[in-house]
Amino acid sequence: MRVLSVVGNRPQFIKSAPLSVALRGHRIEEVAVHTGQHWDPELSQVFYDELGLPEPAYRLDARSREIATMQPGIAEAIAIESPDLVLVFGDTNSTLAGARAAVAAGVPLAHVEAGLRSGDWSMPEEHARVEVDGLADLLLTPDERSADTLRGEGVPGRIEVVGDVMGDVCFELAPIASFGVRQPCQ
Repeated sequence: MRVLSVVGNRPQFIKSAPLSVALRGHRIEEVAVHTGQHWDPELSQVFYDELGLPEPAYRLDARSREIATMQPGIAEAIAIESPDLVLVFGDTNSTLAGARAAVAAGVPLAHVEAGLRSGDWSMPEEHARVEVDGLADLLLTPDERSADTLRGEGVPGRIEVVGDVMGDVCFELAPIASFGVRQPCQ
């Protein structure tokens, strides 16, 4: 199985670390696309270095938060790689660009942190969450409350409660935070 992971900003780099390890542990090939939504080395490369993430196969270098700027590069990576699944994280414009590109290409979409809601419709992130959840074939929720939210919204995708990826990151990186010892995620 081949998974194309779309990341573009610092929370996504962090969230992708334990999932990338899990994919490798199950011998699932991961092809990472870095949209370039966050391009400054202190907001991007530092996470690859400190978390031991494999370098992304694609660096779009969008240097933009505009969906229309990111989506064509993601679509091209999907066309080249022919993944079995596109994986997006959270609620950013990179998330939405990846989701739209996957749907346009007819590739199944999985959303990590599905079902999270703030209820604040003035936030662009809230709109992204709802749109991506409506598009996703596989909705990976952090908890039962988020799964209930999705059921209440009537989303068509399969809902799986998998736990909080940010909690996983905290447990994995606690030794670094506590002792200042830098070790890549295993």
